[in-house]
Amino acid sequence: MAENDLKGKILILDDEEMVGEIACQMLAHLGYQGVHVKDGVEAVAEYVRTFEAGTPYDLVIMDLTIPGGMGGKEAVTRILAADPGARALVSSGYSTDPIMTNYSEYGFVGVIKKPFDLATISETLQALL
Repeated sequence: MAENDLKGKILILDDEEMVGEIACQMLAHLGYQGVHVKDGVEAVAEYVRTFEAGTPYDLVIMDLTIPGGMGGKEAVTRILAADPGARALVSSGYSTDPIMTNYSEYGFVGVIKKPFDLATISETLQALL
């Protein structure tokens, strides 16, 4: 698929290499470009870099918890400070976390629960993009 044919560019924040790799493969299958980073510091730097270059990500999918690093809660705040129009989904396997229920209060536009599956990602992206 040529870059011009892509439906959008999505940044994935997840500390697990395999989760990020699988998410990127699913996104590619659906016609999106996925880029995986492992912590919030990387996610903020990558998002700001592309935003300042005039080619921001269409969406960021952020893992809520990054052991020993910056997770989605802090990273989304920093990204929104740089680009108030940024759109981010919170992602977690812990559906009982209050951020998963009240995501909009934390700056997220939606939730995507782990483990990811193709149908859920497709439906979520169609609703948002």
